[in-house]
Amino acid sequence: MLEGSLLERASNRLESIVAKAVHLAPAQESPLLAWPVACGSAVADRTKAVSFSAGILRVEVADAEWRHELSSLAQRYLAAVNRYSATPVRWIEFVVKSR
Repeated sequence: MLEGSLLERASNRLESIVAKAVHLAPAQESPLLAWPVACGSAVADRTKAVSFSAGILRVEVADAEWRHELSSLAQRYLAAVNRYSATPVRWIEFVVKSR
């Protein structure tokens, strides 16, 4: 039980450090930096936050299937991004990477 508690505290502390670092970034970069933290490493490895303008974070995805899948989770990702970003994000737009 003690081991689980230590891991949980370490995880919470790491999350706090990352959140502070993202908040200290320039306003236009904060949502871009928040994306990989908010979506997790598995999704971050297959996507890329490419721009932020007028409250819209644009995230590049590999194909239409990924766009559809992530779009269905957009509200969940939006809440997570806004938990870390110093600049409010109103919407996440998933765009298919041009070849």
